[in-house]
Amino acid sequence: MTPVPRDFPRDEVENAFTHWWRVGNVGEDFAAWTQLFVPDVSYHDYFWGPLHGREEVDLWIHAVMKGVPEIYTIYDWHVIEGDRVVFHCQNRRDNPDPDGPPYFDFPGLSVLRYAGDGLWASEEDYWDRDGARRTSVDYRAACERMGVTEARARMTRRHWPEGPEWARTERQPSPSWLSRDDTPGITRPSELAALLASLRV
Repeated sequence: MTPVPRDFPRDEVENAFTHWWRVGNVGEDFAAWTQLFVPDVSYHDYFWGPLHGREEVDLWIHAVMKGVPEIYTIYDWHVIEGDRVVFHCQNRRDNPDPDGPPYFDFPGLSVLRYAGDGLWASEEDYWDRDGARRTSVDYRAACERMGVTEARARMTRRHWPEGPEWARTERQPSPSWLSRDDTPGITRPSELAALLASLRV
């Protein structure tokens, strides 16, 4: 059953969205980012599958980002209509090889539904799977050429967008998954399914 759209002041939705973006996509504080969803959030990424509730979203985001420490999110644009925000982004890997392009991107499009009080009721993520695979291969080859093997060495964030201010940072990355020793990095839906199964027991 599709939720009935709700009306909120546009400024409220805009401020909630830019805060949400800055906490997660820029600050990489995914523990705090998870708390910006309602407790029973419905989250559906069309590669990883459906997630239900903050606990599952928290486990998923930390495991996924730990599995690809080189990826960061570049803002392209967003639109607001009622309680929904649609945004377009680039999933970026900096190229360690100075003789190649500066970075490898693949695009994504997401739909957020606002619940009020600064919280989000749901999210749907769509992204270019073929582009993700292709850029992953190109990035891996560049790392092999340059001898980049450690996760910390892959965590460069050199090419933020020129603006807006809330979509970029000059700080060194310190993602919240660094403190999650109990959470493995994952790259496959089957790995996520196993993690979620243990959570749901």
